[in-house]
Amino acid sequence: MKHLFKTTAVVAALGVAAISNLALADQALVPAQSAVNFEAKQMGVPLKGHFKKFDAKIAFDAAKPEASKIHFSIDTGSATMGAKETDAELPKADWFNVAKFPQATFDSSAVKALGGGKFQVDGTLTIKGNAQKVSLPVTLTQSGATTTATGTLPLKRLTFKIGDGDWKDTSMVADEVTVQFKLALTGVGKI
Repeated sequence: MKHLFKTTAVVAALGVAAISNLALADQALVPAQSAVNFEAKQMGVPLKGHFKKFDAKIAFDAAKPEASKIHFSIDTGSATMGAKETDAELPKADWFNVAKFPQATFDSSAVKALGGGKFQVDGTLTIKGNAQKVSLPVTLTQSGATTTATGTLPLKRLTFKIGDGDWKDTSMVADEVTVQFKLALTGVGKI
C-alpha cells in the first residue's frame, strides 16, 4: 500500500507539470472537458490516478507563440488513485505535504512552434517547493471554438521529493512517473 501512495504522489506531481505548460493568460480552461492523469509503477505494476482540481491562466498567440505566457496550478490535495487508503496517504508530508504545499505550479519561460499544431513549452515546474526546468511537447487541435492541448511529461518523483522518507526506495515504487494531460481551452485563435 505504501508503494501505491508513492506512485500516486509522483503521478500527481507530473500532472501539475504537464498542465502548467499549456496554460496561458487570455484564454480560458474548460475544466469539465479537461483532464490531468498520472501513471507510475509499483513493483512493476502500473498504477493510475488523476487530479480533480486544476486551473490555468493563458495568453497564447498562435501568430507569435514566443510571446505566449502560461501559468498552470494543480490542487495537490485533489490527487486520487481511486482507493481510500492510498488517497488518505497522498496529502501527507512524505508525498505531497498538502498542509505546507497546497499547489504545484508551472510557469512558462518559452513557447516555440514546431509546425503542424505542435509546440515546445519550456518552463519551471514547482512541486513541494522544488523548482525544476522542464520542456513539454504539446499538440494543439481545434474543433469549433474549442482548442485542445494534449501532451505527456515524464518526471522523476524523487526530484520533487514525492515519496520521501521510507518511500525513497525505488525497488517498490519506481522513480519514473508519466503525466498525461488534455486541456480544453476557449478563446484561442486559429492555429
